[in-house]
Amino acid sequence: MTALPRPRVLIVMDAGKTEHVLPPALIGRLARVAELVDAEPVADFTSPALRERLGRVDVLLTGWGCPPVGRAELTFMPGLKLLAHAAGTVKTFVSEAVFEAGVLVSSAAEANARPVAQFTLALILLSAKRAFAFSHAYRRDRDRRATAPMMDEPIGASGCTVGLVGASRIGRGVLALLRPFDFEILLADPFVSPAEAVRLGARLVALPELLARSRIVSLHAPSLPETRGMIDRAALARMPDGATLINTARGALVDEAALLAELESGRLSAAIDVTDPEVPPPDSRLYDLPNVFLTPHIAGAIGLERTRLGAMAVAEIERFARGEPLRHRILPADLAVIA
Repeated sequence: MTALPRPRVLIVMDAGKTEHVLPPALIGRLARVAELVDAEPVADFTSPALRERLGRVDVLLTGWGCPPVGRAELTFMPGLKLLAHAAGTVKTFVSEAVFEAGVLVSSAAEANARPVAQFTLALILLSAKRAFAFSHAYRRDRDRRATAPMMDEPIGASGCTVGLVGASRIGRGVLALLRPFDFEILLADPFVSPAEAVRLGARLVALPELLARSRIVSLHAPSLPETRGMIDRAALARMPDGATLINTARGALVDEAALLAELESGRLSAAIDVTDPEVPPPDSRLYDLPNVFLTPHIAGAIGLERTRLGAMAVAEIERFARGEPLRHRILPADLAVIA
């Protein structure tokens, strides 16, 4: 890769979402190696006032709220050489035309994966001890008549079988975090060999066996046509009574109607950070069921965790300016398997 001294960078994201992603210190670091085409982030390529500046852009530093970047947009940016995304997936806004034009694409998905893996670990540990059920019963009864007998049930982290569906970037992060704990860990992933699963700290099994044997099932597969609704009525029926389903991946992986039927029966519990649609309707039972721990898509980078996203994108621009290979490059073939 040829060095490009002081590439001209345009920040393209929702201005309201730049806090913590690009704090002043990171903007200063970027300014040492690049020229900022605009002092403020933009979120609309159609502005006539922006057209002249687009013609001078070498790099797009994108984030949440970036509009689609396709063939039409590229005509206004003939010199574009790099798109560095300070967030996770690029599939929602980067078209094939970007890759066809030879533009390098990078993502900070690796930085976003860490808080998701950490959040998932917390959910696994709490689910193993049935902490959500204990909390609900304690708050409901305001004594220990209900919770005391629960302590004698076959629960707790020791010897608990945890099944991970998908050795994705996040799935591998969860596997690494689970190593110090006394869990039996199963993994279902058609792209992983038994030997690799062992290296990751798990035993490779088929999905039906994982569902049948795991007291906790955590989803880490990408949302693809092949995986949509993969956790359906039959899959859920294989899970043992009292098991917990954790979803910090994508809501589309789960047949929500089938899951609700199991949850309403009380047979299963769930910790859900993502749904399909992303915000359940106001009358959804997910909000009210005592065996559901529901959060509003907070597993990924929020608050101060977002600075890691911006730092990873800026580091990629620094490498680009020095003529070094990118560390987190996205290739066209990756689009078929990433989230």
